[in-house]
Amino acid sequence: MGAGHDTVAAELVRRARQRGADAVTADVLDLLPYRLGAGLRHFYRGSVRHFPWAYAALYRLFLRPGTGPRPGDTALARLAGDRLRDLVERTGAEVVVPVFHVGAQMTGHLRARGELPVPSAVLVIDFVVHRQWLHPGNDLNLCLTEDAARQVREGIGAPAAVCGPVVAPEFLAQAQAQAEAETQAQAEAETDAKAAAEGEAEGWRRLFERHAPGRPPVLLSSGAWGVASRLDTTVRLLAGHGFLPVVLCGANERLRRELSGVPGALALGWVTGMPGLLRAARALVDNAAGQTAVQALAAGLPVVGHRPIPGHGADGVRRMAALGLTEAAADGPALLSALRRLTADGPPRRERIAAGRALFRDDPVALALSLAGDGGEPVTPESRGHPVEDRN
Repeated sequence: MGAGHDTVAAELVRRARQRGADAVTADVLDLLPYRLGAGLRHFYRGSVRHFPWAYAALYRLFLRPGTGPRPGDTALARLAGDRLRDLVERTGAEVVVPVFHVGAQMTGHLRARGELPVPSAVLVIDFVVHRQWLHPGNDLNLCLTEDAARQVREGIGAPAAVCGPVVAPEFLAQAQAQAEAETQAQAEAETDAKAAAEGEAEGWRRLFERHAPGRPPVLLSSGAWGVASRLDTTVRLLAGHGFLPVVLCGANERLRRELSGVPGALALGWVTGMPGLLRAARALVDNAAGQTAVQALAAGLPVVGHRPIPGHGADGVRRMAALGLTEAAADGPALLSALRRLTADGPPRRERIAAGRALFRDDPVALALSLAGDGGEPVTPESRGHPVEDRN
């Protein structure tokens, strides 16, 4: 529902077209009739912003990994299934790639019942695979880590492959992006994108130096909607201990105005030049384990999780730290300690950067396209070797 899903989908389309394939995106919530999708988006945004305890309760009850109840998929598939099938037929799609768990439930339901004629490859963009990502009807699950792939295999016995996160090439280090480029033209285009990002980075560095000379700039992310817990306290803490807190307020203009009044801080609204900004900073304080966090890892920026949003955000922050990709700071002193180590040049910083960059592996587009043209045989209980859960 946030901008991260849209960002991932747009990058998949870019990569598919670069390979000579055609690709289109569709918002699964827009496929729902009666403006139900808009209602769901509004409910989720309001819960996370104003009633985080409510979302945390829903997550514990219906989504958290493990056994337990979860909303059924039948009603959703009945409401939006016809529109999805019409879209597949109209576009001539040979594979469907959900990047949102609601879409994964829909395609899984339709595939298991032979009602979707093409394969579905779910791109699981969370580090912790909650229950709503999982449906045994989907043909393939593409995961960020081997740990996540194991969660899928153990959870429903479904095929799972590891591809790593999906980010645009301008976020990646120069040498890494060139190594991943498959053609000379692609390599040249990505080199140009890197040069543009580096030019933007120089502009950000000059701004930081004018605003707070000599202070290490530390980004604080609050997502596209500007949602964070006690962000003003964290900003004041960093500003009072020698850092320049640079706050990404997203579309929350009220938050930007409030934090602009904090001495020693720099509050930003919606930023379009994220590759350059990430290159200019020294660390990211993250609260969601989402797209901003993986973009930072790609750019070689150490990440510290602190005061995560409830539900999947908290689980993801803890899992990233447990995998050695980031650090998790439980309180203010731990945050300051982590930032002092990771903003200074030395082994701790280099090790975190190396661990983050190693996360980026295969191209999920290539893995998804490998399913195209296989005849679209539906996934059945017999072919999978275990029963499909009936939640009618």
